[in-house]
Amino acid sequence: WYRRAADQGHAKAQCNLGVCYFKGLGVEQSYEIAVEWYRHAADQDNAKGQCGLGDCYYNNHGVEQSYEVAVEWYRRAADKGNSCAQFALGDCYYHGHGVEESYEIAVKWYRRAADQGHAKAQCNLGDCYEKGCGVERSYETAVEWYRRAADQGLAVAQCNLGNFYYHGYGIEQSYEIAVNWYRRAVDQGN
Repeated sequence: WYRRAADQGHAKAQCNLGVCYFKGLGVEQSYEIAVEWYRHAADQDNAKGQCGLGDCYYNNHGVEQSYEVAVEWYRRAADKGNSCAQFALGDCYYHGHGVEESYEIAVKWYRRAADQGHAKAQCNLGDCYEKGCGVERSYETAVEWYRRAADQGLAVAQCNLGNFYYHGYGIEQSYEIAVNWYRRAVDQGN
């Protein structure tokens, strides 16, 4: 059904078909074909397709790697409110990939994604507060963001929160609670 709708120009179906080819869901996996379908969707202003295309450029999947082109596609999708693109754009600024490194701008994009419930963005925002990257260091605020991500099941955030309880950073020290968070992370292979 995706193919029929995609062939008729439906952007959402084109994007979903791109996902199918990217992951090999019901079709033979092909990054190159995924890029074609993402591009069709992206050209119709589909934010998820734009983000998918950005991911392909960022990770060298089906196209020659270009952080700069990835940033362009991420920005288009992020400006439309796509939380995955906002998170990715935050990472680009944090690491200086395709843009000049800026922790302050990274925090801005992480916060936009985190406010929409994006667990990895919440964890990265916690990391920024823990280290004082782009924001004033605050263990208490780091705990808040780590907890939001940990409550969604993100193993690295569960481990980080366990460390904060273990050492008493920004929260009352508790080995018992620390072990609980460590177990949750371990149960996921972290």
